[in-house]
Amino acid sequence: MAKSSTEKGPNPIWGLFSSVRLTIVLLIILAIASILGTIIPQQQDALGFAKQLTPGLLRLFRSLDLFDMYHSIWFRLLIGFLALNLLICSIDRFPNTWRRFRAVPKPDRSKPFERLPSGQTFLTEGSLKEASATVARFLRSRYKKADKKEAREITYFYGERGRFSHFGVYFVHLSVILILIGALVGSFFGFEAYVNILEGERIDAVTLRKGMVPLKLGFEVGCDKFTVDFYDTGAPKEYRSDLRFFIDGKEAKKAALLVNHPTQFRGITFYQSSYGTVPGNKVRLRVSGPQIGSKDTAIEVETDKLYDLPGGEGQFSVRDIRSDIMGLGPAVLISVQPGEGKETHFWVFQDQEMVKKRLPPPMAQSPKFNPSAFKPYTFFLDGLKTKYYTGLQVNKDPGVPIVWLAFFLMVLGFFITFFTSHRKTWVRVSKEGDGIRISVAGTANKNPVGLKRHLERLTKDLRNRFDERE
Repeated sequence: MAKSSTEKGPNPIWGLFSSVRLTIVLLIILAIASILGTIIPQQQDALGFAKQLTPGLLRLFRSLDLFDMYHSIWFRLLIGFLALNLLICSIDRFPNTWRRFRAVPKPDRSKPFERLPSGQTFLTEGSLKEASATVARFLRSRYKKADKKEAREITYFYGERGRFSHFGVYFVHLSVILILIGALVGSFFGFEAYVNILEGERIDAVTLRKGMVPLKLGFEVGCDKFTVDFYDTGAPKEYRSDLRFFIDGKEAKKAALLVNHPTQFRGITFYQSSYGTVPGNKVRLRVSGPQIGSKDTAIEVETDKLYDLPGGEGQFSVRDIRSDIMGLGPAVLISVQPGEGKETHFWVFQDQEMVKKRLPPPMAQSPKFNPSAFKPYTFFLDGLKTKYYTGLQVNKDPGVPIVWLAFFLMVLGFFITFFTSHRKTWVRVSKEGDGIRISVAGTANKNPVGLKRHLERLTKDLRNRFDERE
């Protein structure tokens, strides 16, 4: 006869996800994937590594998203399967744990007292009623509740501690699940970006590392000042950015950003990552010519601003400033607008002699690289005024609070699991000849050595209570 649907075996999918073997397999795969993610450079750091691969291997790496593994679909699915596996394992085993938690043994059990060690029993004087009252008062001082059962010439007592120790492993399971959920939340809803901010400027968007696309922040952040200290060797010792955050143009927060000392604003964390310099809008020039005499004319010039030539033949301006052009050092693009004739453009380098030696002869002879291209004047570049910019790493991970909660639950779970146990204690008061025998027994779900010490100490304290009574 065919079995009904209720008589069929357990759901195979449930059986698969409640398997500890699946947990082990998923953990091994996750460990291997994490090792690969450590060995293979991720995102922008992978450019140099990718160039070393063959075309076929490069296509394989890209198809598996190995250059951005922690945001790949398969890695997210792996984390999701592991979380589901832990959840179903916990649900599958919880009913048995709940039954053990709810079970209350009878006080009048004789089995725990079989083969009782001598250190857990003693004789005392008095009546059974008086001894039972003394034991009851003692147990009430040690346990919140002590059950009592009287039989013929025997009184049993039962007390327990650590009933909730059965749930320690579930706190650990829950913490791991929350860590995995936090990782998924950060992967789906967080981002990693960077931005460079010039001193005195504000930005309202950053550049995502994945895809190199801009992302609006919803607020503005500005760098008021950037400072850097150097060692005697010239290596940077410490650099600091004084930041301000603005909402709708109004200042909302000030923060001093240092290396390894990030700051947060609206759930977004800013890290001091790098720094650099860019040319400002001013340069120092010298102009020589027959109309000037033996002494050159020195002038500080702003970009895109017209200045009169010393002899009045026209005007000139600086159209472009470069801190380094073609590896030849700082240079500026000069534009001369004579009173009559065509406008002349040419580059002036700070180290003109070095440029003449390094440029190919055709380029060196070109008017575009000749500082004397507009006769009778020769232009010299004495220096650039540079500005610092601060390079910030900008991250958002909304899963972090979930992970912190998970770590708290994990510590609590480990404490319950390793430092507590469910100890059940029985005390039997029985008539023996002219005296009263007090016997102490117990069981525990773990740590038998600790249970033995506990019962011996309990017996000793109980014996002292009777001695004080006498």
